[in-house]
Amino acid sequence: MLSQIWQNLVHHPQFFAMMTIPFVTAVVTWGHVWMALKMLFYPITFWGIPIKNFPFGGIGWQGIVPRKAGKISGVIVDQALSKLGSVDEFLQAMHPEEVADYISQTMNDNLENLIDEIMNERSQALWASLPYAVKRRIYAYGHEQLPDVMKHLVMELTENVENLVDMREMIINRMEGDRALMVRMFLKVGQKEINFIWHISALIGFLFGIIQMAIFWFVPQHWTVPFFASIWGFLTNWIAIWMVFNPIEPHYIRIPKFFSLSKIFPFIRFEKPHMGVYNWQGGFMKRQEEVSEVFAEIVVKDLVTLKNIMQEMMYGSRASQTRGLIKVHIHQILESQVIQTTLKYGLGRKEFGQLKHTIIDKSIEATMIPMSNPELNQSRADKIFGMFRDRIRALTPAEFQNLLRPAFREDELTLIILGGATGFLAGWLHLIAVFY
Repeated sequence: MLSQIWQNLVHHPQFFAMMTIPFVTAVVTWGHVWMALKMLFYPITFWGIPIKNFPFGGIGWQGIVPRKAGKISGVIVDQALSKLGSVDEFLQAMHPEEVADYISQTMNDNLENLIDEIMNERSQALWASLPYAVKRRIYAYGHEQLPDVMKHLVMELTENVENLVDMREMIINRMEGDRALMVRMFLKVGQKEINFIWHISALIGFLFGIIQMAIFWFVPQHWTVPFFASIWGFLTNWIAIWMVFNPIEPHYIRIPKFFSLSKIFPFIRFEKPHMGVYNWQGGFMKRQEEVSEVFAEIVVKDLVTLKNIMQEMMYGSRASQTRGLIKVHIHQILESQVIQTTLKYGLGRKEFGQLKHTIIDKSIEATMIPMSNPELNQSRADKIFGMFRDRIRALTPAEFQNLLRPAFREDELTLIILGGATGFLAGWLHLIAVFY
């Protein structure tokens, strides 16, 4: 029977054209899925002619992930990061008393330059006219008072961090400010899944090509070639993405095993037939243990960092509350007898009031300098890495998928439609090149 079918196939007037269908479908599917995945992440910035209120930002394209960085990062925070803990918990784990000591020491080392800068900016004539002995009194008083003031200030900021920092806003601002970071994060976390989607699409395309070849055998109409190529384009993208995230929960199935896979040549190791257990679960979901390490590293080094927390605290939407706390602590120094006698009466009440604002602004700038120190941030990241890793591992499968799923879900329909459109175009070109 099989021999008869083969003879009939060989003698078909378009035998060669029919035989090319599975191979062309596999290559085309592999190509258009690669293009769809690239369009998911690139270009980082809009490429084309920008038009306000036009779909996709104008005539052109910007990667879906960088274009919707704010929305996607908001979903990740709401659905995943918020379940890992609060910003207060993370900051406490960074040992704020050590941070306070480091800031105090750094500012103390540069205190005299800071005082000179502030005074020259507000009243250069007065500062130049003061005897050095008077300046030295002010320097000494600052060195004496600053360590305790800064330590108390940092500890109070830490205690009030939940009121001063909105973690969701902090991460969204970070992602929108560096859209390439969002792309790097998704590629680092999901590179294996992206490669899986790309390569499995060729196999799916080949199988669909065999089905299309059979359809052409029974319905030898040329229109079937581009039509079904479009259908396969739709289905391939949908199936490939579905396989990454579904099933969400593990399903253990007993199956016969005859070989195992190896990372070294010859890659396949034959075994005595036995019953094994296969976990039928989405590819990304299976990698929760592995992804936890990678994602935790990204979070502690790029998102929930000491620098980012303090940046949001000092310059974010709640910065006025932070300035209020700083004002209370700085005024302890400014209201002292040494400063009052030396500066207030030399400057006048109004100018002295403006000096207070300048000191607060300069203090914030001076505080952010040590906060930006890479070694300090790395040491704090090391302290909370294990916490993040273990909590990501403890997420439920439904919660865990939201580390990567939002990137695909945001415009999944666009990717699927794109697969159908490119499939139709490729099918039409295949028809012209081979069937005519």
